[in-house]
Amino acid sequence: MTIYDELVARGLIAQVTDEAEIKDLINNGKAVFYIGFDPTADSLHVGHFMALCLMKRLQMAGNKPIALIGGGTAMIGDPSGRTDMRQMMTPETIQHNVDCFKKQMSRFIDFSDDKAMLVNNADWLMDLNYIDVLRDVGPHFSVNRMLTAECYKQRMEKGLSFLEFNYMIMQSFDFYTLFQKYGCNMQFGGDDQWSNMLGGTELIRRKLGKDAYAMTINLLLNSEGKKMGKTQSGAVWLDPNKTSPFEFFQYWRNVADSDVLKCIRMLTFLPLEEIDAMDSWEGAQLNEAKEILAYELTKLVHGEEEAEKAKEASHALFAGGGSHDNMPTVELSTEDFADGDLDIMGLLVKTGLCESRGDARRNVQQGGVSVADEKVSDIAVKYSADFFAGDGVVVRRGKKKFVKVVVK
Repeated sequence: MTIYDELVARGLIAQVTDEAEIKDLINNGKAVFYIGFDPTADSLHVGHFMALCLMKRLQMAGNKPIALIGGGTAMIGDPSGRTDMRQMMTPETIQHNVDCFKKQMSRFIDFSDDKAMLVNNADWLMDLNYIDVLRDVGPHFSVNRMLTAECYKQRMEKGLSFLEFNYMIMQSFDFYTLFQKYGCNMQFGGDDQWSNMLGGTELIRRKLGKDAYAMTINLLLNSEGKKMGKTQSGAVWLDPNKTSPFEFFQYWRNVADSDVLKCIRMLTFLPLEEIDAMDSWEGAQLNEAKEILAYELTKLVHGEEEAEKAKEASHALFAGGGSHDNMPTVELSTEDFADGDLDIMGLLVKTGLCESRGDARRNVQQGGVSVADEKVSDIAVKYSADFFAGDGVVVRRGKKKFVKVVVK
């Protein structure tokens, strides 16, 4: 099976500009391709996961990836998928985020021996002369056509700023620059970037009279059509300090039955024959599939040792065996225990399991709270610091939120 056929079989490809040419390039290791990452936070998240996995797959097939960090375009902000304007960031914040991205990407992409490149579009965008851009690039973009792009249409109701209107032009200029400087002949990205990517291929054709290609990959959506990678507390990050390996494992362990095989097919590097054999799985077998998914992705992001620890902690919590050592832990001090005691509502708030005492009260009254495997139904129950001494005590809210509480 060719790499292109594998991408199709895994359900990754959404749209392509010229399928025959793209097949030839990537199947024969002739693609020099780029994917852009705007550094809007100090960590990559699950939303970037598909792109990173694609870069790894294509590099393994002999193609050369260019990871483009949008240090320049981040000064503008991508309107794609947004109903409001992104918050402006300082150059210092952007640079810090860029540095964090570099470290995380190295887990997926081999940057040694010129096998891949990491570039920052601030290197060319920040030095552009406005008049030169207007004269050199402006004539090749039709405002009428730009306004039909999905990324702009959904912003028109609330108002699209001229700042954001320039984003397509800047992204197109990136492709044009990478084509000339590094021989970059393809751009990959999420399906919501299609209009921006076509702008780049068209600019190269108009300015240089040469062909470049674009391919979008399907967004990671659940069975309800919503983007995956979000929880009630926010994004699922690849940085272990923002989302622990255990929390990362549990996110994938808890995906819906209807989503698990799709996620295994799109995100893991397990052989397709092995995945196809899971198509008939149901019931308890789907729980096994979820554990396979969680383990494979945690290993990919955090390494095999952390994946093993997360798996063991999950078994300890849900199967009643194993060690609690690798479970998310909250340390309290004796100062947290007023007059030597802490009531259940205060405990839930201090551990972050509930946002407020009112929220805690509701959860206790609804029977959703347990401490040391004992359901708590009385909102007045209190605990001493000594109760949490030693190895600590597991406190749960609902089926999926829990921490080990220790007092130091």
